[in-house]
Amino acid sequence: MSVKDYKMKYPDENGKYGRFGGKFVPEILMPALQELEKSFNEIKDTNEFQAELKLLLRDFAGRPTPLYFAKNLSTKLGCKVYLKREDLLHGGAHKINNTLGQALLCKHMKKTRLIAETGAGQHGFATAIAGALLGMKTEVYMGREDIERQKHNVFRMKLLGAEIKPVDSGSKTLKDAINEALRDWITNLSSTYYLIGSVVGPHPYPLIVREFQKIIGKEIKVQIMEKEGRLPSAIIACVGGGSNAIGAFYEFIEDVSVELHAVEAAGKGKETKKHAISLGNDSKGVFHGAHTHLQQDRYGQIKTSYSISAGLDYPGVGPEHAFLKEIKRLRVGSVTDVEALNAFLELSRTEGIIPALEPSHALAYLFKIAVQEFREDDIVVVNLSGAGGKDLQIIKERLGGFDI
Repeated sequence: MSVKDYKMKYPDENGKYGRFGGKFVPEILMPALQELEKSFNEIKDTNEFQAELKLLLRDFAGRPTPLYFAKNLSTKLGCKVYLKREDLLHGGAHKINNTLGQALLCKHMKKTRLIAETGAGQHGFATAIAGALLGMKTEVYMGREDIERQKHNVFRMKLLGAEIKPVDSGSKTLKDAINEALRDWITNLSSTYYLIGSVVGPHPYPLIVREFQKIIGKEIKVQIMEKEGRLPSAIIACVGGGSNAIGAFYEFIEDVSVELHAVEAAGKGKETKKHAISLGNDSKGVFHGAHTHLQQDRYGQIKTSYSISAGLDYPGVGPEHAFLKEIKRLRVGSVTDVEALNAFLELSRTEGIIPALEPSHALAYLFKIAVQEFREDDIVVVNLSGAGGKDLQIIKERLGGFDI
């Protein structure tokens, strides 16, 4: 399928990317989604909104982020490796691009309360930052399992005045936090704005999050042309829900010479039940309000996902990624916990950069394919979506022998 005019075509007026996406929600939520879509379309391109967001992204969040040539890593891998340093943003991850945008939208809609879900805690932390900045009451739903493995981010959210809402249902991880946040939103529609953290959920959320994250790819395109005078051979990003990935990919979808690689968490191994692979299988269905790829059993029940990385521990994926895979514009790979841990150590010791476990998956995938697929003059951009401070306790427990 041709991707010419892709940006003009998708999503369509029904919020669909081909057969994926849409709005599959209880009828009670439809007016809220319609209000959100109408407000977003009215506000997003106004001079006032764009000027306010641009100022916050530059002076508060720290954009543009550097596109760093990883010289030592390039020498080891035999190709030119660039890292898009989203880890250097305020809050330590790409999430703030979206939370600042949606919090401003909330402000313009005259809502007074922010709610959010979080897995690794980075989206919750970024929402707490935006809520504190704009003076909004903020509550963050987080699975009990993720609260235990991300105590660092939980503490930071509380410092910013956010209330943590523990979730004990299901697998006690991200999917269950989303379920509870949706229930809250249904109950408090008049006062509450649900700030979704990834390109998941019913339309218009995948569109809204993509629009606020696409600045990553816009910057990559300008920066790589300045540094190399040509587009990259490939862009690699990890995918759970997929916001950092669509942010890096979107500006290049119509540039067919640029390979787009989405990397999922294989956990204990694809052949086991302990993984978070959704794009990498052929199972499709409705999950959290959208038609997409997901993990489900033969009865249509959602399976429990697993990854050492809380941010990738999600049994579904954004509908636009599902569509990009279907039209063969996206290549999909996966990386195990062990491979991600090795990549974490490799980048730390080779370049002096400690990455989060999420982008460690993207790095590990590059390590797996570099020799076979890339030559010395190929340019590969890896989206370094987050910093590793939040994961140090996990690293210590899994690797041992470190006095952190």
